[in-house]
Amino acid sequence: MGLTIRESSVNGWALVVDVSLCINCRNCVLATKDEYTGNAFPGYSAPHPPEGLETIRIERHIRGEGALVDVTYIPKTCNHCDNAPCVKAASDGAIYKRPDGVVMIDPVKSHGRRDLVGTCPYGMIEWNEQEQVPQNWNFDAHLLDAGWKEPRCAQACPTKAIRALNVADAQLAEMVEKEHLSVIRPELGTRPRVFYKNLDDALSHLVAGNVCEDLGGGQLRNLAGAEVVLRDSSDGSERTTRTDHFGDFRFSGLIATSSRIELRVRKDGTEKVLATRDRTGSVNLGTLLC
Repeated sequence: MGLTIRESSVNGWALVVDVSLCINCRNCVLATKDEYTGNAFPGYSAPHPPEGLETIRIERHIRGEGALVDVTYIPKTCNHCDNAPCVKAASDGAIYKRPDGVVMIDPVKSHGRRDLVGTCPYGMIEWNEQEQVPQNWNFDAHLLDAGWKEPRCAQACPTKAIRALNVADAQLAEMVEKEHLSVIRPELGTRPRVFYKNLDDALSHLVAGNVCEDLGGGQLRNLAGAEVVLRDSSDGSERTTRTDHFGDFRFSGLIATSSRIELRVRKDGTEKVLATRDRTGSVNLGTLLC
């Protein structure tokens, strides 16, 4: 995948989030709030307030419209970057990186340092107004140091969409390649240790619709099992899929925000143009007559 992993002989922590398994139950959010709200962990974290501070967030991405909608949920948190801008900005150790890869914000040294909030390009450092400290999700480092095998967000996930790993960097790099993992905004060069599975599909665009055949007399019938071809001007590609039992089809993985598309249907050895139009974002083309 072209991602750069640090080279260290010490095992490091990493998080793998499979967005296709996230159901927005928010157990990860609640478990983390339960751990930190009103609880101080000296050397690790000041207590979180009951409201207004989220170190784990769930972003919702909606593609399509009407009856053909695809919704994906993406948990986001501190990426524990190996090349963390926040660590560089806090040269006095207010923010530091442990040998096991965890990025920590020192609750004492960071007191009053609201300027550190803006050093995270992902927006995942929160300001605790009550305690006057910046805070991140610190991988529940106090629990890991006490012998826990995973942070509470991973423990609480019922679908195992969140996995915590404590592995050698070589093994992590192998997993990234084998499982086709990606990171958010790789162009920043921060080398995150939070990886995502099936993220590209969630962030790409969707073209969907329904194919019917005109039986005459005002009668329409869903065309099941027909081959639908999508030609996309943005990359010149041609994609194919088949309609389901209800005549519905979906194409995912369109990267360009806008393009001109052409849809054709192949049936009984013939090919017919269903639609040609400009597309912006994801689109539901509705019912197309064959």
